[in-house]
Amino acid sequence: MPLRVLPILLLVVLNTLVHAVPLLLVGLVKAVLPLRPVWRACNPLLTGLAENWIAVNTWMIGAFTRTRFELEGMADLERDGHYLVLANHQSWVDILVLQKVFNRKVPLLRFFLKRSLFWVPVLGLAWWALDFPFMGRYNRRQIAKNPELGRRDIETTRKACEKFRDIPVSIMNFVEGTRFTPAKHAQQSSPYRHLLKPKSGGVAFVIDAMGQGLHSILDVTIAYPDGRPSMMDLMANRVGTVRVKVRQRPIPAGLVGGNYQDDRSFRARFQQWMNGLWQEKDADLDRLLGR
Repeated sequence: MPLRVLPILLLVVLNTLVHAVPLLLVGLVKAVLPLRPVWRACNPLLTGLAENWIAVNTWMIGAFTRTRFELEGMADLERDGHYLVLANHQSWVDILVLQKVFNRKVPLLRFFLKRSLFWVPVLGLAWWALDFPFMGRYNRRQIAKNPELGRRDIETTRKACEKFRDIPVSIMNFVEGTRFTPAKHAQQSSPYRHLLKPKSGGVAFVIDAMGQGLHSILDVTIAYPDGRPSMMDLMANRVGTVRVKVRQRPIPAGLVGGNYQDDRSFRARFQQWMNGLWQEKDADLDRLLGR
């Protein structure tokens, strides 16, 4: 097993360095010269480097594994669109799956990341150069004790969305807020068979900040019929099939422009809408998992 995984790891590291170094250089130019013409010149270069990095990683999955990808609902996607991408979250492999499925079919996926991930060697700076927003991700107890923490994340979301209005973008949100495990599922008393409860706040803030600038929502369901894999499972060729269903949904007009934080009635309507999406996703997972 190590004889198989080690060369793949080395290739992944090499691919990351080859693309991250020029990406960081362009990112530094963009940071040092914060002028709109400079941003417009740098953004396509940054996006192109990131898409090439993803393409090489995707090629390696095809070259070194027998993993099969079965896709549904991939029609009518636009490379210059503005999408909000919502997905269930089970494994770090989800990110590679999403990148493989959507690379060069929609604008580059940009994730809301935990602030601590900024310090990941090389990748943290690469995400910064690509304008990935870094969030505190505070829990309810922390926000209740210090409401200013919640306002910080809202402000981070607002500033990120202001940048995204000017470029094609796919804003990625793992709505459950964490990876699914049976222990977390039991702790939440989740009403869904395959999912944790959705967290609606981040979705609401993006829709509010982007408004009519978003073309649609890409509701993505990821299923692993062979069981939830780790990155090691993928590199060791232990992932047989990955099934992905994409539903392109309009943004409900009644959910644009509301005050999720302070308007209880609006918050209840928004959460009801999210719960409806999650009920459909749970049913989709039943079918995709063959149960």
